[in-house]
Amino acid sequence: MSKRRIILFDTTLRDGEQSPGASLTVNEKLVIAHQLARLGVDVIEAGFPIAS
Repeated sequence: MSKRRIILFDTTLRDGEQSPGASLTVNEKLVIAHQLARLGVDVIEAGFPIAS
C-alpha cells in the first residue's frame, strides 16, 4: 500500500482581510504566518502586494 500525504494550504492571510473593515498589521501577519508554519502548514497564501 502506498503512503498518501495530505498537503495543508492556508489562505488566512489572503482571505482574512476580504471582509469590510478587516485589516491586519504587518506584525499580526507575521505572527499568523509563524504560527501556521509552526503548525506544519505546507503552503501559506499571503495575498497580492497590490491588494494587501
